[in-house]
Amino acid sequence: MKLIGIEEHFLTPDVAQAWHAVALEARDPSVAYHQGAIGARLADLADDRLALMDETGLDTQVLSLTTPALHDLGPTSVGLAQRINDALAEAVARHPTRFQAFATLPVSQPEAAARELERCVRELGFKGTMLCGRVGAHSLDAPFFAPIWDRAEALGAPVLIHPRTPPVAVREACYAGFNPTLDAVLATAGLGWHYEAGLQFVRLVLSGLFDRLPRLQVILGHWGELVLFYAERLAVLDRFSGLDHPVAHYLRENLYVTASGMFWPEYLARAARVVGTDRLLFSTDYPYQYRAGREARRFLETCGLEGAALAGFAHANWERLCPA
Repeated sequence: MKLIGIEEHFLTPDVAQAWHAVALEARDPSVAYHQGAIGARLADLADDRLALMDETGLDTQVLSLTTPALHDLGPTSVGLAQRINDALAEAVARHPTRFQAFATLPVSQPEAAARELERCVRELGFKGTMLCGRVGAHSLDAPFFAPIWDRAEALGAPVLIHPRTPPVAVREACYAGFNPTLDAVLATAGLGWHYEAGLQFVRLVLSGLFDRLPRLQVILGHWGELVLFYAERLAVLDRFSGLDHPVAHYLRENLYVTASGMFWPEYLARAARVVGTDRLLFSTDYPYQYRAGREARRFLETCGLEGAALAGFAHANWERLCPA
């Protein structure tokens, strides 16, 4: 059975240099994660990556620029995004059955980002885009980002909301007090990333974005970034939100969920209960969650799904969401 991973990352040297130029490593400890063996795997879009895909049993990767992408860069990110997307299109053209792509956007420039999303989808054949949460003080529900959301819905292009590091004040209040390394990991991959991404989606719901753009589709990784495990609790918001529908409606009509390499059948079962099996997508979160030994294929074979539901999780749900 064909297996497509929809959250699989890369990084280019010019993006790493742009991060360094604005001293991003001083504000975002996750920048340090993109070094050593992880950095080498992020940079490779050729034979080594393909060999590791074969080893774990993945047929196709949907490539996306790793967090924090271009969110902390200013107007210069417009040209940088175009260069990244052109290079990514070339990589897909070299391996059209093995690679697909999410657009990299100059998110701090929303009008330019909307235009670049349209170019990537219509001209380059990309499937959608990935956003990494806040830009400065703006959460993704801010009216500032309306051009991006409007264009995504018009294009039928899904938007993956990826985790990024919480603001410094949040890290100091909630994740500090142990030692610098432990504080940083707790605030990022340990927990903070996932609260941050899940909250971004909840804010989109409460802002009325999906009432205004009912065909818009968002993807959350890591089995829904904790949100699905509190679906019953989120229903409390229905009494106060003034939305057209209960929160549960948006979970089933506007949200897809992917595994991000967290291969626990219990998480899959919970996600299926909340959003339905037709909204489950596969991913390995390469290279961060990469593990050898055909583990991706093994999880597909032991996850508890069968028949159409299994095929949907492996590839068909994605192909229906993003038809060729």
